Parts: sequence; structure tokens; C-alpha cells
Amino acid sequence: MKKYTILLLLLAAFNFSFAQNGTRLIGFDAKTTGRGGVSTGFFDNTSLLMTNPAGISFLKENMVTADFSVMIPKLKFSNSINDAEGKSTVYPLPSFGATFRPKKSNVTLGLGFYTNGGMGSDFTMNHQLFKDQSGNYVQQPYYSKFAVMQGGPSLSYQFSKNFSAGFSAHLYYSMMDFKMPYSLSPNELKGVINPQTGMTFGQMFAAPQSQGGLGYSEVTAAADMSGLSAFGFGGKLGLAYKVNDMFSLGLSYTLPVDFTYKNGTANMDMTYQMNDAFGRVVTGYMTNYPGITQQQAMDSAMTAFSQMGIDLSLGAKATYDLENKLSMPQSIGFGFSYAPNKKLRLGMDLEWLNWKKAFEKMQLNMSGGQNANINRMLGNTGSFSLNFPLEWKDTYVIHAGGEYDFSKLFTFRAGFTYGTNPVPESTVFPVFPAIVENHIMAGGTFNLNKKFAVNFAYEMALNKELTASNPSTIASEYNSSRSSLETMLFHLSIDWKY
Repeated sequence: MKKYTILLLLLAAFNFSFAQNGTRLIGFDAKTTGRGGVSTGFFDNTSLLMTNPAGISFLKENMVTADFSVMIPKLKFSNSINDAEGKSTVYPLPSFGATFRPKKSNVTLGLGFYTNGGMGSDFTMNHQLFKDQSGNYVQQPYYSKFAVMQGGPSLSYQFSKNFSAGFSAHLYYSMMDFKMPYSLSPNELKGVINPQTGMTFGQMFAAPQSQGGLGYSEVTAAADMSGLSAFGFGGKLGLAYKVNDMFSLGLSYTLPVDFTYKNGTANMDMTYQMNDAFGRVVTGYMTNYPGITQQQAMDSAMTAFSQMGIDLSLGAKATYDLENKLSMPQSIGFGFSYAPNKKLRLGMDLEWLNWKKAFEKMQLNMSGGQNANINRMLGNTGSFSLNFPLEWKDTYVIHAGGEYDFSKLFTFRAGFTYGTNPVPESTVFPVFPAIVENHIMAGGTFNLNKKFAVNFAYEMALNKELTASNPSTIASEYNSSRSSLETMLFHLSIDWKY
């Protein structure tokens, strides 16, 4: 078990990738990706360990496949004060699969480790709140990396020459970091200012300035959340039916996986928010009492904050222990392949992914905060929970493609994938940019000899732009903003039949 965990960690260290449908990749090796990710009913390679483990019963020989892919994304974001392009990065995506069938046995065994997917971004952008004393923007990071690896054993049993069933039992490992301005409703500031009236800090921050409040629709902190990691267990069930040499069918079900991310650290800095609030209080005094000086207004503001139990000398920064909860979706896939002749093979997969339940929200649990000012405003002792809204939608994915043997040495492939976008306009924002829909692929295989083959594929996720709703559920800075994403992927794998 120790060696198994270490291997997963080593593989996951390479994977901070961009999603291809939600957070999941379209294909898991060069061979299947080249024909559009079609795999569920195509019983010819080890990626069946990820898509339909029952299909490994129909592999003609024991097989080992090592795959290495790279992804090159291109992200853009614009709103009223930004027109930004994400930093260009190359993301490696490794995977490995092997199958073995003992002689005269109906059982086929498999073992695989795969990059399931992920997403990420790396922007540096303006935010209306973060300005220096001269009024110039102090740019903030908008950064994320979310990685998911999975791997483990598979087993299939061939009940007849035409039918088999199988399952995969996989250990999942995931990592998550993100940095960005984090905005909350003032209602989260539940600390009571005046026990006699019951007025809270949230009510004071939200009330119009004409009524003695500060007029905020949200309060914002510079958030740096890092070091989150989680293990989970899941599985896949599959059925495979080979009607004849021309036609085959596959059906699979993937169990949902719940992650509880632990050992994270959250640095929350409300300095700019508090400075802005202090400035609004000073402006209020100078407006209501025209004869006072700016210094007198500042002294009055200091006294007012002190009376509310806020010691401005303590600042507004806090470090928390962080836990987070998120899930990977259940899914159902159906696929078939059809070979009208010995050289041509065609196929299609249909999938449903239950993102609506898995990515409804992220539950953030923070504890151990020691800043008295923040604890006073939040009305707690340094521990609290927040639900970050995601509100993703279920997706439907169609893979279609085929391959043609030009000779015994070379096979050409081409395919297309369409997957509905799971991210709604109300929660799209540049840190989780999983919005692409259309993919085109092409590739091939060079058969070096009867035992070794080299597969390659090129995948292009076509540019997708999404305009956020107004208002945005995430934060006002995203109102009517535009996010776009496109990616290129290069895949290379080696097959060894033994």
C-alpha cells in the first residue's frame, strides 16, 4: 500500500491540468483520443480500465501501455477594468495501464494509473478595491490548480464468447490551491455591535451611507488557500457484448467520489477592505460636520471603531487551518463500435456526468484564526464555515470517430467530441474556467512489429467564450465579464503486447 500511494503522489505531482469536460479529460491515451475519445465499445486497448473494464476480456493479447500527454491552454478574461490573458503554461499528463489474462482462464486482470483531469488558471489582474494611496491598482493574483489522479486494479470475467462484466476499484488522489480576492455577503459579518439594538457588523457594512452605514454589497479579502490534499475511493462497473467481429457494445457506470481536503492553510487579508471602510467613515464625518479637519475626522473614526471593539493596531490579517469538501461526479456511458470491413472501424460513445450534484458548492471549513478584529466582525472565536457556490449543471458528452488501416504498418484516426458546458453564467469566473465544448482530434499508430506500436494524437479544444450574468453569484467584479478558454493537447503512447 505504501508503494502504491507513493506512485500516485509522484504521478499527481505532474498534473495541474485544465479541464476538457468539467474537470475531466476527454481521452486517457493517444489511441482513443485520436478517434475522438471513443472507447466504451472499442475493445482494443488498456484505457478500458478507465472507461469500461469489462472490455479487457476481449483484448487479443496481454498489453502494457505507457502514455504521456501535454496540454497547452489559452485563457482570457475581461471586465470593466481588465482585458487579461492567462500565463502560458505547459501541463504534463502521464498515465499507465497493463492487463493480464492467465491461460485457459475466463478472468482478465488489469492495473492502471491515470490522470483523471483538473483545472487551473494563472492571471494577475485589477480589482476595484485594491488600490494604493495614489489611486493606482495594486494587481492581485487570480490563480488555481486542481488535480485529480486515480488508479488501481481491475477485473473482468468473460461469461461467454460474446459477453463479459468487469469492475475497477480505484484510489483517487487530489490536490487544490487557489489565490484570489474572495468576496462575501456582508451578512457573513455576524458579530453584534450593539447588544441593545442587535445591530451586526454586516448590517452596518450593508446599510446605505445616507442611513449611517457603509454601503457595501460585499466585503472582500485577499485569499491564499494552499496545501489542500485528499484521498478518495471509487469504482467503475462495466458490461461488454461482442455481437460478432463487426459489432460490439459497451455500458459502464462510474461511482461518485467524495473528497475531504485536509492540511490546508488559508491566509485571509482584509487590510484593503478595512482601509476602504475607514476612509468611508472619515468621509462621512467630514460630510456631516463640514467644519472639522481631516485629522479630526480620522480621530473620530478611530474612536468609532474602538467603541465597536475594533483595535486597528491589530490589523486585519488572519491565518486559518483549512478543510474543504468537494466531489467527483457519477457518470453513465454507453458506446458501440462497427467495422464494415477489415480496415475500417467506426464508433460512438454517449455519456452523462452528474456535475449538478458533485459541484453544487465547495464547503470551506476554517479554524484557528487568531485575529481579534476579524473574529469580532464575524462573531466567532476563529472557526467558521463558508459555502462557495458553483452550481454546475449535468453534462452530456458525445464522442464520435474512427480509424483506417492504410497498411499493416500504419493506422490513421480522426474524431470529434461535443460536451455541454457545465458552468452556468451565474458562477463562471476565471479561476475555474472549465467551459470548453467542442474538440477535434486526429492521430495514428505506427506498428513497429507484432509486439510494439507507437500511438500519437493531436487534440484541439475549440475556443469557447462565456459571458457572466449580471449580477454574478460569485462577486460583483464578474458582472457581465467574459471568460474564454481553448486548449491544444499532444498525446504519445507506446503499446507492448506480451
